Amino acid sequence: MTDERSAYDEKLESILRTAARIFAEKGYHQASIRDIARATGVSLSGLYYYFNSKEELLFLIQDHAFGTLLDNLERNLANVEEPHRRLRILVENHLRYFIDAKAEMKVLSHESESLTGDFRRRVNDKKRRLSETAMEILREIRPGGGIDLRVATFSLFGMMNWLYNWHRPGADVPVETLVEDMYRIFLHGYLPDGATVPASADEGAAGEPQPIWRTA
Repeated sequence: MTDERSAYDEKLESILRTAARIFAEKGYHQASIRDIARATGVSLSGLYYYFNSKEELLFLIQDHAFGTLLDNLERNLANVEEPHRRLRILVENHLRYFIDAKAEMKVLSHESESLTGDFRRRVNDKKRRLSETAMEILREIRPGGGIDLRVATFSLFGMMNWLYNWHRPGADVPVETLVEDMYRIFLHGYLPDGATVPASADEGAAGEPQPIWRTA
């Protein structure tokens, strides 16, 4: 029974990965189950052994991605108390998973509103757990406040979730450098240690609108 279940899970995971690629390329609403069948080499009736509808397939992709991300994060955070270390683990967990699952990341980003009813609620529950974990870590790092937690949390995820749109394996930095750079930029900013922002850099933000193109 265990071997049968393992084979089922492996096949389903393979279908989900291929379906995520098709949805990422064509868009959920434009892609068809026949597209998935051709790409997987599984018949239509064979696919419907694993799910009942295209929306359920989209749900399974999102649920599996967020579930895997959360399970890995909770395991890696176990027994780690120091908040800066916990943030580093969260960033590394997120980037290491999605560096190899960019199609899934694109589907999660572009098709977040395509689920309805219980499917949407169940995925949103996992998304909420992930964001609440990040918020709690950031609250511990900056207990005095001063920066809105939602702004900080979703700025962090926005930075990480854009990865699928620009990172090129083999051309851009390896995942180890990516993790370290994003962690440092988020936590410390882009300026080198000890640097200050020149007064002139702040003037354009609060004063008169500055032209984008300068002719002189």
